[in-house]
Amino acid sequence: MVQIRREFHRTGRINWLRAAVLGANDGTISVASLVVGVTAAGIPQENILLTAVAGLVAGAMSMAAGEYVSVQSQADTEAADLETEKRELDIEPERELTELTAIYVTRGLDPPLARLVAEKLMISDALGAHARDELGITETLRARPIQAALSSAGSFVAGAVMPLVTAWLTPAPMIVEVTYATVLVVLVILGGTAAYAGGASVTRGAMRVAFWGALAMGITAGIGKLFGTVV
Repeated sequence: MVQIRREFHRTGRINWLRAAVLGANDGTISVASLVVGVTAAGIPQENILLTAVAGLVAGAMSMAAGEYVSVQSQADTEAADLETEKRELDIEPERELTELTAIYVTRGLDPPLARLVAEKLMISDALGAHARDELGITETLRARPIQAALSSAGSFVAGAVMPLVTAWLTPAPMIVEVTYATVLVVLVILGGTAAYAGGASVTRGAMRVAFWGALAMGITAGIGKLFGTVV
């Protein structure tokens, strides 16, 4: 009896990982930039906290809505393509068999073997075979709008909590400096963790996220300091 060794691949987590990393980065950087910007403008600490809470709520809802609409559009396209393929299989099964055979030939199979493979797959699951090999739609990479929306919103909130709590616990004269330091540490950890989960360079991932976070906070603080208004 042949034992099948299960292999671990990171592509199975690509959809939710992308949404989660984007949401956490956005939550941390957006709210931290708001906190740093309004603090540099010289507003009272209670207004800083109100701004941070408003940014957290608005950002989470925006991330959820944007991610849902984006991924739902992908899901609608996939559904339309599958419906078209199903209709073609009903009307012209022989043509679809030839089409599937040609795909396997281009992938290196001899024509007789490609024909045999196509016939076997068409018998067991014709639509699944065409979805996978002609359209590139697989269960692993299928669009999941609700999952993506919840992941984005939840990760945004998780990322935004740190600068919000920092602004709450830090004395007003030190909010900018403490927020800067705390958020940069969080971004380094977040970027490194995301890179590790995706199989990329941990150092490069951490530095990339920290750089853009520092730049965003620096620009917002500069604008707040320059104009002395809530930004």
